[in-house]
Amino acid sequence: MTTGSELQMMSAQELTRIVLSKEQLFIIDVRNEGDFNDWKIEGEGIEVINIPYFELLDGVDPALDKIPDGEKVLVVCAKEGSSIFVAEQIVEAGRSHVYYLEGGMKSWSEHLEPVKIGDLKDGGAIYQFVRIGKGCLSYMVVSNGEAAIIDTPRMTHVFESFTEENKLQIRHTLDTHLHADHISGGRSLAEKTGATYWLPPKDADEVVFNYSKLEEGQVITVGGTQINIQPVYSPGHTIGSTSMIVDDQYLLSGDILFIESIGRPDLAGKAEDWVEDLRRTLYTRYKELSDDLIVLPAHFGKVSELGEGGKVSARLGDLYKNNLGLNIHDVDQFRRTVTENLPPQPNAYQEIRQTNMGKIVPTDEEQREMEIGPNRCAVHDK
Repeated sequence: MTTGSELQMMSAQELTRIVLSKEQLFIIDVRNEGDFNDWKIEGEGIEVINIPYFELLDGVDPALDKIPDGEKVLVVCAKEGSSIFVAEQIVEAGRSHVYYLEGGMKSWSEHLEPVKIGDLKDGGAIYQFVRIGKGCLSYMVVSNGEAAIIDTPRMTHVFESFTEENKLQIRHTLDTHLHADHISGGRSLAEKTGATYWLPPKDADEVVFNYSKLEEGQVITVGGTQINIQPVYSPGHTIGSTSMIVDDQYLLSGDILFIESIGRPDLAGKAEDWVEDLRRTLYTRYKELSDDLIVLPAHFGKVSELGEGGKVSARLGDLYKNNLGLNIHDVDQFRRTVTENLPPQPNAYQEIRQTNMGKIVPTDEEQREMEIGPNRCAVHDK
């Protein structure tokens, strides 16, 4: 990325780093109003306005009037083409430092940014892969030349490149539950690398492929016997939802507990059936765990959940003090909170579940379209 008066391209990776470093950026989003209101680029230093493309076909004066003087400007659309058209006109009107987003919102939806969370014993480490455009979080546990990947998205090449660069062998891929907001890459990555694919069996009644059962009481090791991953059965988001304690330091909570909210129980159409499971997991099972565990969720819903360097994490004891979803003491109120007035369900969530069961096999482009939009896995993501 350079500077100057000519139109320039900005990659999703460059935009991610601007967001994570809280730099100032002015964005003109030229998608239609409905798509913009559903899902947009956000950040502490980001100012974003929506001017639909069709309003700029006769000239960009409506945009020029809104662009602050001297600021870096990024034009965004769904796939790239419309943003280039608009951005070129803004440059021709004499504005400098004008960019378009390479690949549009589709590329923003797919970018994964690795963030080191911390060290594990005997030289191991745990990394969080932040899918900032969709709010999905994946993890890699590393020890003694081996790696385990948790909640792998379909962009498996990112993990293949990371492990190749760091001379790691992928031994395990694990899903905390059967996902409804994104297509899992755990099984395909395991097939490519010879790893073992783990899935909670209570979420696997309808899957059409072989898997290893992720159940409480097992201990999965990484790097010989160096690092332990201990499954913790924690139903509520799905009937099979299973958290993981890594190295007695980290609680990978899947879609059960987030930093500012809790998981929704309705994405398999069984909200009323699973409310009690969710409450029992959050108010009893997790209470039995150490307050000092660092919670690492599978999603975030708001940019306010991004901490230093893009980390999404919090101490379990602090969440019991600060997370609204962990402080609803009336049982009936809890039931209403997690079953009524919920955010819209994720885009194509039924088809995504069918894909993750192996029942349908969409093309790559169909999978991209299915995943467009935010994750919406939390109760309070409105």
